Amino acid sequence: MILTQSVKMAWKSIVSNKLRSFLTMLGIIIGVFSVTTLISLGQGLQNNITDEINKLGTNSLIFSITGGRGDKTSLTLDQITAYQTSIPHITTISPVISGAVKVKNGTKIQDVPLEGIVPDYEFVQNSHVRDGRFIVQADLERKQKIAVLGTHTAKELFGLLNPVGENVIINGVQYKVVGLLESKNKGGLMGTDKDADKKILVPITTAERLLMESGIKTFNVQVDNNENVPMVSARLSEDLKKRFASDKNNGFTVLNQQDMLESSGTIMTMLSAGLGGIAGISLLVGGIGIMNIMIVSVTERTREIGIRKAVGARKRNILMQFLVESVLLSASGGIIGVLVGIGASFLLSSLIGFSASVSWSVIVISFSFSLFVGVFFGLLPANKAAKLKPIDALRVN
Repeated sequence: MILTQSVKMAWKSIVSNKLRSFLTMLGIIIGVFSVTTLISLGQGLQNNITDEINKLGTNSLIFSITGGRGDKTSLTLDQITAYQTSIPHITTISPVISGAVKVKNGTKIQDVPLEGIVPDYEFVQNSHVRDGRFIVQADLERKQKIAVLGTHTAKELFGLLNPVGENVIINGVQYKVVGLLESKNKGGLMGTDKDADKKILVPITTAERLLMESGIKTFNVQVDNNENVPMVSARLSEDLKKRFASDKNNGFTVLNQQDMLESSGTIMTMLSAGLGGIAGISLLVGGIGIMNIMIVSVTERTREIGIRKAVGARKRNILMQFLVESVLLSASGGIIGVLVGIGASFLLSSLIGFSASVSWSVIVISFSFSLFVGVFFGLLPANKAAKLKPIDALRVN
C-alpha cells in the first residue's frame, strides 16, 4: 500500500513538471541510447567479421613467401601442387599471383587488381560465377588469354551489358571474358566485399607472363579438418624453412584462419567493452542530473514534507516517496533510450553495411543500469528529505 501510494505521488510530481522531468530524463535517455547502440553495433561487427572468416573456412592456412636464399624468393606451380600429395590431410591448394593492370574496353580504362588463379580458387575463396564459366585446368595448360570479371569491374567497363563473350584489353593484350563473378557486396564489413568485386581473374600461367612474375609467392592450403591444421602447418613450415630461411628471418609468413577468428573475437570483445564503458559515462552524467533535480525538488517541497510528517508520515514513507520518484525518472528514460537505441542500431547498420546484433542481454543490461543510476543517485536527496524534522520543515516560508 505504501509503495502504491508512493508511485502515485511520484508520478503526479513528474507529470506536473513535464519539461523539467524530460530534461532530467534526457541524460539517462542519451546514456541508455549510447550503450544500446554502441554495444549492438560492436556485436554486429564481431558477427560480421566471424562470418567473413568462416566463409574461407577455419581449417585454412595462407602462406606468403617474403624472402629467401640468393635470388630465389618464390615457388613454381608444380612445387606447390606437389604438397597436396606429399603432405597428408591437405585437400586443396590454391596458389595466387597478384598485381595491378590497366583494363580497357573502347574508351573506358580502369586500373584493376588482377589475380592469377587455379580452378580450386573458386571453392577455396567461395567465389562463384553468376554468368558464363570459371577458369578450368585446360586454360592453365594452354595459357589461355581469358578472364573472369568482378561485378564492379564489369559495370565500370560494360555498364549494364553482359560482358561474357566480349573482349577486353589488359595491359595492351586482348583477353576474352568467359565469366562474371557473383557480387560479394551483400552487406559486407565497411566495403570489404565491395572491394572484392573490383578485380579480374585469369589463369595463373597466363598471369605469370602478363605480370612478368617468375614464380608464386602466395598460396592457400585447406586441410580436411581443424585437428590436422597444426600438423600440416608444421610440415609445410619445415619445408619452407629449408628453402627460404635465412639468419634474419624464416623467409615466409603463415596465417591461420582459426587464429584470426580467435584474435578478432578477443579484439571485438574488448572494443565492445570499451564502447560500453564510454557510453556508460553518459549514464553517470544523467544520474548526477537526476540527483541535482531531486535535491531541488526536496528544497521546493520542504513544507509539504513537514506537513506529511506532522500528520504521521514516517521517515521510510518520505524516503520511499522521493526514491520512487527518482527511479521512475530513470526507468522512463531507460525505456525511451532502449527504444531509440534499437532503432538507431538498425538504421546505422544499414548505412554502414553490416547487421547490428540487438540481444536481450544488451537491453536488460542497459535498462538495469538506468535503474541502478536512479536508485544510487536518488538515495542522497531522498535521505535528505527523510531526515527533515517536522518543526524545521514547517518553518520554511
